[in-house]
Amino acid sequence: MPRSFSANRLAGRATSAIALARAARPNFLVLAPLCGLLGVLLAARQPVMLSGYDIVLVLVGGLLAHVAVNLLNEYEDFRSGLDLLTRRTPFSGGSGALPETPQAAPWVLAAGLGALACVMAIGVYFLWLRGWSMLIIGLGGVGLVLAYTRWITRRPWLCLLAPGLGFGPVMVLGTLVALGGQVDATAMTIAGVSLSLVSELLLLNQFPDLEADRRSGRRHLPIVLGLKLASRLAMVLLLGAYGLIALGQLSGALPMAVWLAWATFPAALWVVWQLPDALEERQLMLRVLSINVATLLTTLALLGIGLWLA
Repeated sequence: MPRSFSANRLAGRATSAIALARAARPNFLVLAPLCGLLGVLLAARQPVMLSGYDIVLVLVGGLLAHVAVNLLNEYEDFRSGLDLLTRRTPFSGGSGALPETPQAAPWVLAAGLGALACVMAIGVYFLWLRGWSMLIIGLGGVGLVLAYTRWITRRPWLCLLAPGLGFGPVMVLGTLVALGGQVDATAMTIAGVSLSLVSELLLLNQFPDLEADRRSGRRHLPIVLGLKLASRLAMVLLLGAYGLIALGQLSGALPMAVWLAWATFPAALWVVWQLPDALEERQLMLRVLSINVATLLTTLALLGIGLWLA
């Protein structure tokens, strides 16, 4: 085999591997461990024997589920042509890896399905360990991963709730149940906060892609309601998360230390205040999206710290 041919082949594989890594959207993968850790901390508050092996396994499973949905979303958006229509931002429009490296598409599909297969294998282990309570959560999670891009994005209200359901009830409560815990008022409140924040995050991140999504056949709420009404819904979801924290605190479902999460409330108010103007000003919208992501991640981290301190 000629040396130049071998070198080109290696270079092609390296390029595809880089595209695969980009398609996994590593900058966003911190969200899964944060939600998984909330489930671990909820389990630690209950009279269960925690296994380090099970904790690592369930956190890896959550991370792989996030990787799988990112990779499959990138593949489907490339195949449908949506990636060629979007004007990419750090928060929307995909990674751009496959339009730049189309030969990596089979790699991305195979890696996405492989990650999902690993998640299912981990799920089978916890199904054997904990019983049928894991089956509903597990099937729900796998269904969201497989259906999100091709079907859920064409059903507006389900598209709004699906990301929050995946990272809230499925990941937070799934981690708790996998570790032997029981779903109680504290867990439901934390899962509700996660659901509200993550659904708001994905809703706002759809704003820059509205026209491209419309042309590709998607049908989410910014398309159906328009940006003004969708932005008001985003405000309700964002502020509603803090309302759930307050309600949980006042009812005794949440420990006192979770008031730490209120440290991000001024940033949330800034997002709400600036969002109407950002609809007409792209640079301001990018700032709003950036602060919104930081607010979500910090709030979830502070919730976890509050649970740990308690």
